Amino acid sequence: MDIRGLRYFLATYKAGSVSAAARQCHVAQPSISAAIKQLEDELGTALFDRHAKGVRPTAAGQRLYPMAAGLLADSAAIVQSFRQPDQRQPLTLGLMRSLGAQRMSGWLQRLLQMEERFELTLVNPEEPCDARIITSSMCHPHEHFEPIWQDAYRLALPAGHPLTLKPRLGLADLHGQSFIIREHCEANAHFLQALHQQQLTVQPRAHLRTIEYSRALVQANVGLALVPDWPEHRKCTDMVLAELSDWQRTVVVGLAYSPDLPSALLEPLLQACTACQ
Repeated sequence: MDIRGLRYFLATYKAGSVSAAARQCHVAQPSISAAIKQLEDELGTALFDRHAKGVRPTAAGQRLYPMAAGLLADSAAIVQSFRQPDQRQPLTLGLMRSLGAQRMSGWLQRLLQMEERFELTLVNPEEPCDARIITSSMCHPHEHFEPIWQDAYRLALPAGHPLTLKPRLGLADLHGQSFIIREHCEANAHFLQALHQQQLTVQPRAHLRTIEYSRALVQANVGLALVPDWPEHRKCTDMVLAELSDWQRTVVVGLAYSPDLPSALLEPLLQACTACQ
């Protein structure tokens, strides 16, 4: 039985919908649906009833829940029992600045729980390191790349901004608008290029690197910005996320590593990546 499928089942059970589980696990919704379908086929029974607002567990799903939770806990305990925490293993990770502190902290927590021997050092991705968390476009030809997250970018507007009243937004609506530009961001670069091709411009109010600062300035009504469509962004009551009808961008974030990376370092890293898929 696939451990990842059980993990997705538990996430869906707790969230009450496949889409919410996908957001919590930072994976595409079809990945959750496929894993649950495979689990249902293996067990020969439906685990959820679908309805307009999400899903509710069937009797079989309610029966499976405590067993699945126990199995995942036992799996972690088995790995834990064979570890020797007194033998430290140095690991240097290069991290992009625009990964999002909350999400990246959760990923690092899972990694360190999987391998307690790691002594972790975080550096910029341009510095010497064992592996890097970067976008797929930053991957070097000699590196392997394991996807972790897919980030769909949206336009972030302060609540109450006049553009929030429009039922449909396009690039032309942003001409002359105050904008917060995030440097070294693949989505922002693609967005500015699309504006240039249509002979449109925005008025830069700030140039910065981190998503958290971009979000804070949007909430302070300084300007508009592009941010990834994360659950924590949708929960902000003083900020609105909107799709653009004529511009879309999805950025894949993952683990880039050398094929020569020792298995003692690589295997826990790949397991942490898989836990998010």
